[in-house]
Amino acid sequence: MSQTDLEIVVDDPTAPEDDSPAVVSSGSVEIVVCLLLLALAVTLGYDNWRTGASWDATGPEPGYFPFYLSIILGGGSLYGLIVALLARRAASGTFVTRAQARRVMAVFVPTLLFCLVTQFLGLYVASFLLIAGFMRLVGKIALWKSLLTALVFTAIMFVTFDIAFDVIMPKGPLEAAFGH
Repeated sequence: MSQTDLEIVVDDPTAPEDDSPAVVSSGSVEIVVCLLLLALAVTLGYDNWRTGASWDATGPEPGYFPFYLSIILGGGSLYGLIVALLARRAASGTFVTRAQARRVMAVFVPTLLFCLVTQFLGLYVASFLLIAGFMRLVGKIALWKSLLTALVFTAIMFVTFDIAFDVIMPKGPLEAAFGH
């Protein structure tokens, strides 16, 4: 047996169970996404039509190209919706199981909280909390390593953006206390 024939299989102890119940089917997700895209296309189409979606003496008005792009998006959404509705009669597979959704939410919820916390505590404090929290709670990494990594990364971000490139970033009360 040559080395290229060997297959290494590593089990992930945190992988979701195979017998986890389905949360939602693929067909349902396709229909919802098509409806959301259709609503976006209608909104954009109306707004660009209101802005001006024709030609005037100087050429196209501001909403001309976006209006026709919204028509293309709406047409694609309608096509996808019809296909999804016709395919719904056939068996639809599972889009996400409960265990998979739990893993996705373990990333989505802290990221959403990061966006909210950034508004009040600033980018650097929020980044520190996000990195340390992910490393500790999701990665199960030692507390001191999590805190040290988050501190070093946040310090590098601060030096890079605030000092080296003088980029205005969202700041909170901690930065204000240090005069930045």
